[in-house]
Amino acid sequence: MKPDRRGLFLVIAVVLLSAALGGIYGPNVRATTFSFDDAQSSMRNFTQVLDVVQANYAEKVDVDRIVYQGAIPGMLRVLDPHSNFFDARQWSLSMEERRGKYYGVGMTVIPRGDRTVVMSPYVGSPAYKAGIRPGDTIVRINDKSAEGLTTTEIADLLRGARGTAVKITVSREGYADPLIFTVTRDEIPHHSVDLAFEIKPGIGYLRLSGFNETTDGELGDAMKQLNASALDGLILDMRGNPGGLLNEAIAVGDMLLDKSQLIVSHRGRTSAERRYYAIRGNRGENMPLVILVNNNSASATEIVAGAVQDHDRGIIVGETTFGKGLVQTVQPLSENTGLALTIARYYTPSGRLIQRDYKSISLYSYHYERKVPEHPTEVRLTDSGRQVTGGGGIVPDITVHEPEYTHFQKALLRADVFYPFETSVGGFTRHYLGTRPTITKNFEADDAVMTDFRKYLTSQNVRYTEPELGENLDWVKRRIKQEVFVSTFGQQEGFKVQLEADPQLLAAIDAVPKARALYENARKITAERAGTATYRP
Repeated sequence: MKPDRRGLFLVIAVVLLSAALGGIYGPNVRATTFSFDDAQSSMRNFTQVLDVVQANYAEKVDVDRIVYQGAIPGMLRVLDPHSNFFDARQWSLSMEERRGKYYGVGMTVIPRGDRTVVMSPYVGSPAYKAGIRPGDTIVRINDKSAEGLTTTEIADLLRGARGTAVKITVSREGYADPLIFTVTRDEIPHHSVDLAFEIKPGIGYLRLSGFNETTDGELGDAMKQLNASALDGLILDMRGNPGGLLNEAIAVGDMLLDKSQLIVSHRGRTSAERRYYAIRGNRGENMPLVILVNNNSASATEIVAGAVQDHDRGIIVGETTFGKGLVQTVQPLSENTGLALTIARYYTPSGRLIQRDYKSISLYSYHYERKVPEHPTEVRLTDSGRQVTGGGGIVPDITVHEPEYTHFQKALLRADVFYPFETSVGGFTRHYLGTRPTITKNFEADDAVMTDFRKYLTSQNVRYTEPELGENLDWVKRRIKQEVFVSTFGQQEGFKVQLEADPQLLAAIDAVPKARALYENARKITAERAGTATYRP
């Protein structure tokens, strides 16, 4: 097939697949015929426009580019914000996320100016075991200079077959000569459960960051590790969890709810309603449950949080979730590409639609402004009769906003003194560890560290006053400790430091007794409605 026609054939494939899905879920053949005729007419018009562009545009036309990056994504954006086309690379990454693993050295890289820098190696990965640190600048990969290469190109060079070796040369602050690491590639899992430990005696903490093919197994193992049934309470942290596979959301809901309780349902214009119930149920693991969410908690996360809230199984704490209630089918296409097409909307057990409005706002506003509706479009009742709302994400039972950065804190983040997220490290940590101090788990930002910190701010021309530093001293010390732990012991240990003063987590811990009372009351009411003679909490 000629390169300048591959894009056109792919457009045809997308249109035909959309029509086919309409036929599969449609009520009759005639409706499908009309859709196909409309598609043929639209394709003739598209082909004419493409021919005119190719023949007359001022410069040579890259047909693949205008089709892959223009026509197809543009067509899908008209439908909704979540129907999406994946080019070959995006499709490959999507499949990796779905399977929960890939092959490589196990680290993420980011651009910083004209360089590519290690954001963080995954704990236990080949890169981590070799000694590569967050903040290392990649200089060479094997015999190829990293100069001029994009971050994507470098990431592709680092991936490869399991058991093969790659030589990575990095520069590191505090080291005069480049450091050379020979790293053997291996299978790199994308773990769903990042952390599982007792946040305080009797209170378990689980951080769930995604929903891929291994999620239910990982969560089950983590709950066994914590001996969840014996806990006084369990906190499930799904802040920032963007969602993932529907069947994994159902599996997680099954672990948390009582047997036979409805988890979620979905239906669409041409698809009949389908309802999913807890088949096994929580099997007696009735510990009080608190779920943490925020504005970046979406999709499968909202399915789980909505089911827990509707059945009064636990308390939701944090901020209103993203509000994505659309179901996509994921279909492979030609040229190693793929299509995610919305076919239905999902509803919580009480009948709430979680999807936010997207038709009356721009795509940018939908993804980045995320305004919570002033007036809910739906009001429903939980099992115990509490009011809950729909049409704009999951509204928490206890709202606790993430603290805003102060002016001084923002200045330090802008100046790269600290990294804006928990996944990597900023300039001071790179500088401090470059002095090669001995770091143990007992490390604290003591007076000697703070003296070094003040000198660093001065050397980087970061203006500050002692009163400013004093007002933000606890935050600065914790941030230093967190980043030092990320670099020395890995992301999980750094995140534990952050949790020590996390106001949303502290509110979740305080909510455990309320979660117990809510669940016991809901079970009592449900038993009374069913005419059950006895109820044992």
